[in-house]
Formats: sequence, C-alpha cells, structure tokens
Amino acid sequence: MEERQHILKVLKEVKFGLEKKDYVKIKHLSNKVVHHSSIHQDPDVIAIAVIIYALSKLIEREDYKEEKNWIPFYKSYLENINDMVVALEKKDINRFRSEVDSNRKLIQNLSGNLKHFIGDVFRRAKINKASKIYAHGISMEKTAKILGISLWELTEYAGRVRFKGGNLAVTLPIKDRIKYVEEIFR
Repeated sequence: MEERQHILKVLKEVKFGLEKKDYVKIKHLSNKVVHHSSIHQDPDVIAIAVIIYALSKLIEREDYKEEKNWIPFYKSYLENINDMVVALEKKDINRFRSEVDSNRKLIQNLSGNLKHFIGDVFRRAKINKASKIYAHGISMEKTAKILGISLWELTEYAGRVRFKGGNLAVTLPIKDRIKYVEEIFR
C-alpha cells in the first residue's frame, strides 16, 4: 500500500474529528482520501474513503443512536479505526487489511433495524465515493467494479449530482440551516 503515511495521517485526523463530533471535517477527510485513491487506485485506500464517509454520516444522524445495539456497534467501530491506526504505525499492512475486513464484518454481525440502517449508510457511501472517483477521471465501469456497486447505481447517482451541481458533500447542521433560511427572508 503506497499511501500508508497519508492514510495514517487522515485516520488520526478522523479520530480528532470524532472527539469534536465534526462530521463535516470527517467528510472532507474522506474526499481527500478519494483524491489520492483516484491516482493510485489502491483498494485499501478506497475502502478507507468509504469507511470514513460512512462514519461521518453515522455521527451526523441522531436517529441511529436510539437503535438497540448502537452503543456496542459504535464503540467497536471506533476501536476498529484505532486498530487500523496501530497497524499502519507498525507498518503491518496485513493487519491493516484484516482490520478493514473486520470493519465490514461489524456490519454483517448486526441485527434488526440497525443492520438495515448501517448497511444502507455503507451502500450509499460506496456510491458517493464511486461518484467522486469517477469525477477524477476513472472510468465508470472500473469505479463500479472496485467499489462493488452496479454500473446502474453509479450512473444514476453521478447523473443526479452533475445535474444539481454544487458541493453536495457539505451538510449543515439543522440549526445552521434554519438560521440561513431566516436570513434569506429578512
């Protein structure tokens, strides 16, 4: 994995963003990883981009936190990210890859509504990151294959994003949205 130092730095920044519950910063870090993954097309780097983006969506939405098993899942998820950092610090790429795989298993081992919600977040995160990689010039077919999504899903999402324009990756908190709307109507 050529990007070890870069991913290590990003994962440490993610941990800092988590402490502050700064999901916008975490989304930006995911996009930073996507830029590098577009250059090297390293599956490990792409997996990290998806993991980070999904994490930003998980801490952004409050409704997941009411689900049964949320707390143990979230605790395991954070421990998994920490284990990735430790593996990269020790330059143990095999352990790092094992931790990436463990991240996937965390979701597979969930049950009930939480499994459905988290699975959906990860599916959407893959599609979002695929769209970003495609925007960096990698073919749709190759991008879809790397991320394990259908060409149809990527085409539909990429078309919607291009049509709307703007930066869809930034989501403002509800209070800031309300304040923004109030300022418009003054």
